[in-house]
Amino acid sequence: MKKTNSSDSVQTQTSPAFRSVKEKNSYYRTQPDRRLYGRTMGRPLRPAQQALVETMLPRLEVFLPTPDGQAFAATDREKWLDSLFPAHPTAKAAPEIWLEVGFGGGEHLAWQAKHHPEIGFIGCEPFINGVGRLLTQLDQQGSQNVRIFRDDARFLVKALPDQSISRMFLLFPDPWPKKRHWRRRFIQPDTLQDLARILKPGSELRLASDDMSVLRWMLWQTTQCSAFQWLAKRPCDWEQRPEDWPQTRYEAKGIRAGRKPAFLRFIRRDF
Repeated sequence: MKKTNSSDSVQTQTSPAFRSVKEKNSYYRTQPDRRLYGRTMGRPLRPAQQALVETMLPRLEVFLPTPDGQAFAATDREKWLDSLFPAHPTAKAAPEIWLEVGFGGGEHLAWQAKHHPEIGFIGCEPFINGVGRLLTQLDQQGSQNVRIFRDDARFLVKALPDQSISRMFLLFPDPWPKKRHWRRRFIQPDTLQDLARILKPGSELRLASDDMSVLRWMLWQTTQCSAFQWLAKRPCDWEQRPEDWPQTRYEAKGIRAGRKPAFLRFIRRDF
């Protein structure tokens, strides 16, 4: 278990980088509450990507103040979040932070970071090959406003302060089609309550998928949460991707396979 101390002496912990599937499984057998589903690594990284993982990732990686993201004071949560973007304090130069859960190959996150340099981004992705692709893109375009969390995004959401996120993305998540696996899907009633807590009133929640089962699931679960309002007025609102929403490799792959994507936009209601 890796530990570091921030400038405010807030202890941080997270899971280690896994060099093999065996190492990953061994770790999670001893951490039953931190179980990750799906792969954390695929083929060996290319030398250039491996170099970025070793040199660039340590500067960008996010570690939680506590193992489960809970049980620490609200003021410590705010200090911890501010420490992620020291050059852009959230109360001054970077008033907005956007969150992407499961950024895959990083195409969308890198595009948003390039086009919104004034915004701080946190991307969640345990798959090291996807992290390597994102680091390559960030290095090439010179973006300094992205931080990376490589563990279960639900723990990060638990750690974030109230009303600290201005926009959140969940794009083309693993569909987990079998009914016994539906509990693995990120969008769940309790997760939506956590998202409602961290999202600012008037902020946007963006969801996308080309799997009809997942689309129905996400639409139903989110519309049942009173904190969110679906913005669609007509079919083109979910059939057409907005101009500020770049295509990801997973969307392109689905289109080549004959699947039609849908794009869901919700606003966090201001009660």
